[in-house]
Amino acid sequence: MSLYDPESILSSIAAAFPEITAATLITNTGSSAQHSLLLDKKHAVAVAVFLRDDINLRLDYCSNVTGVDSLKAGYLEVVYHLYSIEKKSTKPVVLRLRTDGREGDTVQVPSLVPVWRSCELQEREIYDLFGVVFTGHPDLRRLLMWDAFEDYPMRKDYTSPEEK
Repeated sequence: MSLYDPESILSSIAAAFPEITAATLITNTGSSAQHSLLLDKKHAVAVAVFLRDDINLRLDYCSNVTGVDSLKAGYLEVVYHLYSIEKKSTKPVVLRLRTDGREGDTVQVPSLVPVWRSCELQEREIYDLFGVVFTGHPDLRRLLMWDAFEDYPMRKDYTSPEEK
């Protein structure tokens, strides 16, 4: 197992946070077999700081943040792809944060901008297009859609005004 294997990272997180279940392994049975770690929202920022600062991992760069709509499951996900520039990692470590639902206060996850500044505009894009509210984000406002726009066009249940 490599240092950046999700199972190894999960073990490191469990050792650093023994009193909690801060992360869960999500396996991918597809051809990429790119497994990911689902973080507990309550401890997501602390785990992210650990992943960035741990002497062995140094996941110091977030290259990509995207939203995923799991309409049938009833939640939205935010997916982060992390690398170590310092350690020259070539394969991403994939983190996931999941909302509790799809409406109102249930569509919140903590912002990881305080950990990786490169998340700032990407989290704003997800807020704008999916409606995920990033608590603690330094400048959470629309990025692509105009201020009066009232919906989230990347959600699977979105219908355009012409279709209504």
